[in-house]
Formats: sequence, structure tokens, C-alpha cells
Amino acid sequence: MENAKISTYQLFVLILLFEMGSSLVIGTGISAKQDAWLATLGGMVGSLFLFLIFYKIYQYYPGTSPLDIYKTAFGKFLGWIIGFAYASYFLYIAARVLRDLGEMLVTVSYSETPLLVINFIMICGVLYGVRKGIEVIARTGEILFSFLYVLAVVGFILIIFSQLIDVSKLKPVLEHGLTPVLKSIYSETLYVPYGETVVFMALFPYIKETKKIKPIGISAITLSGINLALTMVINIAVLGIDANERSPFPLLSTIQEIRIAEFLERLDVFFMLALVVGGFFKISIYFYASLTFYAQLFKIDRYQNIAYPLTLIVLCMSIMEATSYAEHIEEGLRLVPIYFHIPFQIIIPVILLVTIFIKVKWKKRKVKQRGAQSTMS
Repeated sequence: MENAKISTYQLFVLILLFEMGSSLVIGTGISAKQDAWLATLGGMVGSLFLFLIFYKIYQYYPGTSPLDIYKTAFGKFLGWIIGFAYASYFLYIAARVLRDLGEMLVTVSYSETPLLVINFIMICGVLYGVRKGIEVIARTGEILFSFLYVLAVVGFILIIFSQLIDVSKLKPVLEHGLTPVLKSIYSETLYVPYGETVVFMALFPYIKETKKIKPIGISAITLSGINLALTMVINIAVLGIDANERSPFPLLSTIQEIRIAEFLERLDVFFMLALVVGGFFKISIYFYASLTFYAQLFKIDRYQNIAYPLTLIVLCMSIMEATSYAEHIEEGLRLVPIYFHIPFQIIIPVILLVTIFIKVKWKKRKVKQRGAQSTMS
């Protein structure tokens, strides 16, 4: 672990940028049709419990890296295996997010540019930031956060003044009951983006005021959930559910509809820049966590020493993990939740928390028994 410190406000900003990173690009909960915004809010509520699990685990061992926690709970061998699995999981998801952003840029603006070139340019920026350290990434997020939020507010105002919103497209609410919404929560929105905050366990040891991690995390997740739900409401109210399902990038399609006084249009370029910035932070946090895990696992003094080869791996995975964008999305909806998100975001953390709880209780009971024996003697 590097010698770095992050303020609670920087943690708030990083969580918000992380969660809105690729989710604004691809949309969330669209399988729930016009109730996608409800599925987004439902995923947010469920993820708050997951975040409390992550925080409770860290609370038992404050200032300790996740890898050391795994070894303490499960033993050195099994803890090493779990740590390696998490490092690989973070690396793989970083590659998937890189593919999302690359496909967006190729589809919308750079149709003649190979995907490999776009992804290479973006991962070079991520590599530079990660090598500088988590403090630099956090400070950069702090600087850009206000700009991105102002841009989002301006976009919302322009959509209203363009008179694009048709509330009737959001009706009927819960046409098929709660079943589609719950199915969307279980299969999509609980994991992406909210459950992905499991990666922030790697950043908890760097937080200056550890007692504020819980309220800051809950606040950031709640605000990002409201933002994403509002975005889904606007996308559906402007495009309709059919256009939302067909569009690979619904938010950009919505922004492209803005036309004011027959001269203010084609604003999607500015918002595409904002989406790339958000994606940059998501990839950077995943990549940083993966690097620090691998460095601790293989006892490497500086995680920067393995940054270049792992950057090449992320770049190659982002190209090779799917032959087309349609296949990439299909994998993300069908395979990734089952084989990656559910084990790493839910199953392992729950087992870990239960194991730690039992060990702590057992240790306390032993201490009491020894104290009682010494008193009797």
C-alpha cells in the first residue's frame, strides 16, 4: 500500500463519479421498460445494504488492506486465492468499462478509427493517473466534479426548454406489476453500478476520517441513484421506451434531440466528453485496486512496477472479450452477473462478514474464560 491519504469529500466525489461512469453511457434497468427508473432506485436501495456489509468488514480491521482481511478470516492460502480472484475480477471489469467507452466513441464520433486505437489512447491516460497514485486521482476528481455537475444541470435545463419531455411515455407505471422491476434489480441494477462499490474496500485504508466512511458512502450512493433514475426518466420521456431499447447509448440520443432557436444543437459532443471523464475514473479505480492487490499478493515493493504489463492486458481484454458490441452487452447482462458480480459483490462478502463475526465472538469468549480462570486461581 502506498503512503496516501484521501479526504471524505474526495471519497464522496470518487464514489459518485465511479457509479455514474459507464452507467450513464449504457443506461440501467431498461429491461423493466418504462419502469426502468424504479429498477434503478430499487438497485440503489439494495446496494446500501451491500455497502454496509463492506464497511462492517473494514470496521473489524480498520487500516487493514482487504487482502490481509481475507488472510485473517480464511487463512493464508485461501485468503491468497480469494485476493487473487478479486484482483482478476477488478482487472476484467476495468477492461469491460474501457470497451463501453471505446464503442461509444467509435459509434458516435470516430467511425473510421479502429477500436484498438481509441482504447489505447484512453488506457494511456488511465495508466498515467494510476502511476501518479490515488491521491492524484482523488484531487483530479475533486477538480472535475463541479464542472461535470454544472454540465449536467445545463443539459437538463436545455432539454426542458427544448420541450422534448413527454410524461405520457412514462405511463402506465407498473403496467405488469412489480415482477419486471424486481427481475431487473436482481439481474442488473443491484450489481451495476451500485454493487461495484466493493472495489472501494481497497481505498478504505487511505481515508483520513474512517468514522465518516459510512455516512459519506451512503450519501454518495443515494445521490448517484437519484441522478441515474432521473436520467432514465428523461431518456424515456424524450425517446420513448422503444427508442431507448434500440439505442446503444440512450443519453447521447437524448442530447442529440436538443434544438433551440434552430441554432443550438449537436451538444452531444460536450456530454460525450463528460461521459469519458466519468469512465476514466471508473477504470482508474478498478485498475488501481487490481494493481495494489497483485503487488501485495506477489510481494512487489511498488505497484507501479507492474502497471505497464497489466495495462497491456487490460487493453487486449477490452478488444478480445467480445467480437462485437452486441455480444459485449449480451455477456454483461447474462454471464457477468452470475459468474462475477454475485460471487464477488454478495456471496464472498457475506461469508467473510459471518466468518469474522464468529471469530471475534469466539475470541471474546476465550478471553472471558481465561479471565474467569485467573480470578478463581
